[in-house]
Amino acid sequence: MFRISVWHGDLSDSYLKFVTQLGADCIDFGGGNYFPGVAEQGYPDLDELLKIKKKIHSWGLAINRVTLPDLTEKYMLDQEGGEEELENGCKALQVFAEAGLPIARQRFAGDVFPWQTLSWRAPHRGGYLSRAESRALAEEDRSIPSAEELDAWWAHFHRAFERMVPIAEEGDIKLVVHPSDTPHPDTPFGSLGFHRVIDAFPSRNVGYLYCCGTRAEAGSTPLVLDEINNYGRKGRIFMIHFRNVRGSLATAGGFEETLLDDGDMNMFKILLELKKVGFDGCLNPDHIPALEGDRPGVQQGLAYSVGYIKAMLAALAAI
Repeated sequence: MFRISVWHGDLSDSYLKFVTQLGADCIDFGGGNYFPGVAEQGYPDLDELLKIKKKIHSWGLAINRVTLPDLTEKYMLDQEGGEEELENGCKALQVFAEAGLPIARQRFAGDVFPWQTLSWRAPHRGGYLSRAESRALAEEDRSIPSAEELDAWWAHFHRAFERMVPIAEEGDIKLVVHPSDTPHPDTPFGSLGFHRVIDAFPSRNVGYLYCCGTRAEAGSTPLVLDEINNYGRKGRIFMIHFRNVRGSLATAGGFEETLLDDGDMNMFKILLELKKVGFDGCLNPDHIPALEGDRPGVQQGLAYSVGYIKAMLAALAAI
């Protein structure tokens, strides 16, 4: 069954009431340092986490996805404090599992090459603005890490997951990665390396937070449909970032994010492919542009996006 998840916002009663009224099902936490305890001890405090879970449940919502503390350059480059980061990540995963949460994402420093594109805010219909990036407008620096540096990056990734995957299996929690955003060539999770995650770790608890927008940035609609078919039929897509873009690095040398109906992808075709492979999880309308009239507590872009998805899900159910 498809469900809709939204970002946690400020977790106020007003915000939780708002997203409940919209018809959202679940809450996602995108920051690895959000929960009480992380700043003090390096990983979440279980009792405080359970209080947050109880508050969310009181509105008829569930926690869908949380994020582990980041593995920064300290860990990835063997700097002082790096091993402590890995240890804290493992402890955080145990806490999330004990709290009965379904999905945890791990971030890794160095999986993007931001110097390869220039970013700006692109105007769209009615003047709404959204993120855009171009390779042609960037500085001439097209350098990427050397083969040896990329091998070292992957070695650190492997070592971290070798510690974390058994914890995920024992605690019955899904451990996911998000594609490199922006997906420049040779970024670890943005190019051919994206598949290496499940090749190296065939556990059914390891998979993807699959971002339609990020993968469309790499290769447009055909790539997204092919990857959903590939990873989805293997049961390795655990949730979806459901967003649309115009252009791609491969076809246009850049891209612009858009509202769901305003990009190159037919998002209903994406839902059809997800249904075909038996996807059973949350759709999160990620990277929503701000709209005229937005203010604290009033997010019209979120309301539009949730309503658009719910209409498509109703149409999908009628097929």
